[in-house]
Amino acid sequence: MGLQDKYQELIDQAKSAGVADLQVREQDNVLYIDGTTTSEVKDQLWDTYEKLDPEMRSADVVMNISATDALKEEQTYVVKSGDNLSKIAKNYPGISWKDIYEANKDQIKDPNIIQPGWELKIPSA
Repeated sequence: MGLQDKYQELIDQAKSAGVADLQVREQDNVLYIDGTTTSEVKDQLWDTYEKLDPEMRSADVVMNISATDALKEEQTYVVKSGDNLSKIAKNYPGISWKDIYEANKDQIKDPNIIQPGWELKIPSA
């Protein structure tokens, strides 16, 4: 069993929590998990790691997770008549329509169809 299999729950949690710039790699029998998230999510990831390796003796995971509470300050945008994801993205440097779509998949089923009044999350660049 590889390290990514052993720690799949931890990797899945990092992905679902939206850890920014998430990178997972295996090198020299050590799993490296890098990214940026909130302090709260970082603590949750460490709790999961401790559950998977209770005494943390395996020494086979290095988590380089930076915590910044700035990630909590997520921007939102209220869709207006005539808007589309590309038009909205132009208001946010470094953000593409795909970024907005990915951040709002729970609400947007088809990226070509958005409704006035919807409040969309705008991810950080």
